[in-house]
Amino acid sequence: MKQISRWFGRNLIRVYAVVAFTYLFIPVAYTFAFSFNDSGKSNLVWKGFTFANWQNPCGAPEVCSALGNSIKIGFLATLFSTILGTMIAFALGRHKFKGRSTTNILIFLPMATPEIVLGASLLSLFLVFKINPGFWPTVIAHVLFCVSFVVVTVKARIASLDPRLEQAAMDLYANERETFRRVTLPLVAPGIAAAALLAFSLSFDDFIITNFNSGTMTTFPKFVYTSAARGIPAQANVIGSSMFFLALAIVVIGQFVGRKRKVS
Repeated sequence: MKQISRWFGRNLIRVYAVVAFTYLFIPVAYTFAFSFNDSGKSNLVWKGFTFANWQNPCGAPEVCSALGNSIKIGFLATLFSTILGTMIAFALGRHKFKGRSTTNILIFLPMATPEIVLGASLLSLFLVFKINPGFWPTVIAHVLFCVSFVVVTVKARIASLDPRLEQAAMDLYANERETFRRVTLPLVAPGIAAAALLAFSLSFDDFIITNFNSGTMTTFPKFVYTSAARGIPAQANVIGSSMFFLALAIVVIGQFVGRKRKVS
């Protein structure tokens, strides 16, 4: 009994890690497995193994157009929110001004506000200005939602920088612009990249805010939601699995590049 308790004491963290990862990856494994299901119109029950879904991922009606809309919205929302959020993060992290504390609080409001409240409020605002729901209102809504996450991520990276590195560049007769371009920006770049990936993932898989502001336009999450009642088509599983493996590859490559830079 003592040996068992000692073993658990030494390996408890590993047990927790295995349980946690198993819990997290069960939905991923299910999605990947049913992407090979020879399901036809309904993908609720396993009917046989096939590669046809991977050979023709656009086989289900509107699935690829919905995916295209999500990618375009995600790209634009990521671009605008990353630029705006990075500038706000530098302003809050490097400069002292009147109202800085209030601005910090306001930055957290979109993160603390329930999405259904945020989506309904933005829809009401668009309707007041006689802007019909559609592509660009959805992009604007996603930017407003994602910019807070970008600010928090980039600001944390800025706070971790060693100011002596910039001071050393100044001592070597570099002006403020050169110091920012050659020292500060490369050091903050990993935080900006992480913020951009986070913004894209939040925008790509958002349903609630999108459902309020997209009108008749279909995005990939809306397609999955409307298809859920009759069984999500296997092509949606193919796209979901592909997006997961693509994100995993980006993370692995980023980690590899980061370690290579540290070694060099």
